[in-house]
Amino acid sequence: MIWRSALSLASRGRLSVLIFHRVLPERDPLFPNEPTARDFDALLRHIKSRFNVLPLAQATTRLYDGTLPTRALSITFDDGYADNVEIAAPILRAHGLTATIFIATGYLDGGVMWNDVVIEAFRACKRSEFDLEALGLGKHRIGSLTERRAAIERVLHSIKYLSSQQREQRADEIIAIAGVPAPRELMMSRDSVRSLAADGMHIGAHTVRHPILARMSPQDAWMEIVESKRELERVLGGPVHLFAYPNGKPGDDYGAEHVRMVHEAGFRAAFSTAWGAASRASDVLQLPRFMPWTREPLKFDLLMLRNLRQRFEQKAA
Repeated sequence: MIWRSALSLASRGRLSVLIFHRVLPERDPLFPNEPTARDFDALLRHIKSRFNVLPLAQATTRLYDGTLPTRALSITFDDGYADNVEIAAPILRAHGLTATIFIATGYLDGGVMWNDVVIEAFRACKRSEFDLEALGLGKHRIGSLTERRAAIERVLHSIKYLSSQQREQRADEIIAIAGVPAPRELMMSRDSVRSLAADGMHIGAHTVRHPILARMSPQDAWMEIVESKRELERVLGGPVHLFAYPNGKPGDDYGAEHVRMVHEAGFRAAFSTAWGAASRASDVLQLPRFMPWTREPLKFDLLMLRNLRQRFEQKAA
């Protein structure tokens, strides 16, 4: 009761939006903090005991018309991984909940994101040292899981802010050096997008190739935004009103010009990865999202409470 009362008081007129990417069938030794099906099931059970979980579009509307309940929360996923369909969605349905999945349309039907290519190259490499000096990315010790994880983070960080084409080229070069095949079937198909919508999940746009919009020309950024909307509307046969900025850090990953583009493309609400909970004073095209991932319920509540009390919300430059 104490936590519910504290959350109720802090959350008046505020909306918490959780952000996930994947839910795995079993624990991944390389990324042990990624939620498994069992973790996700336990988390949803806890969330239902503490929060009023609403569909994202409905929650956003109620935020601005003043009818949002206390302890309001919505659930989102980014990118469009197949495990969202195969693992996360059935667990959500079992709890009577829904989520919004923001999909990068360029990876539907067999595509693979550049970061997953890099991760799987490091995972499958059998050597104790991975030499990427020919690519200007150094040598990396990968004899232990700790070293391998650290090396993956270094290389992903080095590549992240290249252009989309350069990132994908680097990823292909890395997996070729590793001498292993590229991962397959990690992302959704168009049929699975339709089945998600038919089963009560909601679909939003996340660009075509998940670029850093701030590193693109205005023309290319516009095409990434508008084409993802058009493609999803073709797939679903209906309008798509929600958008999530790739990477999503205001000022670094997108700017005010991209917010204007999102508005001009016809989106009604858009979401960043800035911490905080949304209020009626929030920009509807830059709503914050947060993920206090922990397996400890009390720590989850504490982090959510801290996030609710964070009043400052960063805007795009």
